Amino acid sequence: MFALVTKKAYRQHRSYFDALDQEGRGLQWLRLADDGQLDGPPDANPEVGWLSSDVFFGGLVERFFEIAERSPDFRWLQSVAAGVDLDGYRRLMGRGARICNAHLTAIPIAEYVLRAVLDVFQDAERWRAARAEGRWEHHNFREVWRSRWLIIGLGAIGAETARRAQAFEAHVTGVRRHPQGNEPVDAMISPAEVPAALPEADVVVLAAPATPETENLVDHDFLSAMKQGSVLVNIARGKLVDDEALLRALDGDRLAAAVLDVFNTEPLEPDHPYWTHPKVVLTPHTSGGGTGRWERGAELFCNNLRRLLAGEPLVNEVASMQLPSTGLPFALGQQ
Repeated sequence: MFALVTKKAYRQHRSYFDALDQEGRGLQWLRLADDGQLDGPPDANPEVGWLSSDVFFGGLVERFFEIAERSPDFRWLQSVAAGVDLDGYRRLMGRGARICNAHLTAIPIAEYVLRAVLDVFQDAERWRAARAEGRWEHHNFREVWRSRWLIIGLGAIGAETARRAQAFEAHVTGVRRHPQGNEPVDAMISPAEVPAALPEADVVVLAAPATPETENLVDHDFLSAMKQGSVLVNIARGKLVDDEALLRALDGDRLAAAVLDVFNTEPLEPDHPYWTHPKVVLTPHTSGGGTGRWERGAELFCNNLRRLLAGEPLVNEVASMQLPSTGLPFALGQQ
């Protein structure tokens, strides 16, 4: 069996591939170089492939899909991304190939959320300013302990965030359209119950997908219902927030801060008010940038490949109904 991977991923995770070879799986590796050249027999047809993160960052997405699609034998693709909003996924699935996604960035995004909220609660900027000026200055700060969190969206990212908030002894309420009963939260509510929960939440985390139902979810009414001194965190999609309404709310005294890693337009326009607003913590869609995701991706690919060869169910297999009807821009930072 020929397996399509990149040269960079093969070098970086050689121990995982060597383990597969030592198990006698009969695999032959087709390695895609940074320049798009393929290292392997010219007539080789890959049956499986790993869409690793360097494919996206290195501009090899189209070339990778081209190789996979021209192979009449291609039957399974493992992606490092959670999103399946590229046309290549749909084309492969339309030919009968199986697709698996991943939730590798839930851990770093959850850590990002806790770090950002702690920074706001502790008013860490005052320490940084005092140090820069050589001032020995004390100040009191808010604790996460017994604070109340409302996490809208309890997928992989929302769940990891909830676990970490609970480790600080925060009370976490989760919002999910179809609860499974095992969510790591103290309470679970439906989307319809969010307005009633907002006045009690010290921290509101947006971790839901962008859908027609969630577009501009955070509008004037939503923001007006939020608790005095609360913090809004958006690590989902920019479309969930009405920017004008949020800016008006930040100009008032209700919100303490907005932590924003995603935006309606990316890159964010250089003259956008978010850049200079004193209550905005802004990062360039990079909350998922933890380096541990690379090793988790290699483990998932190799373990799923073993499952495929053994005829066992695959982890994170995507059903056809999960594929969007049209291709959308890909954003690795939120996957």
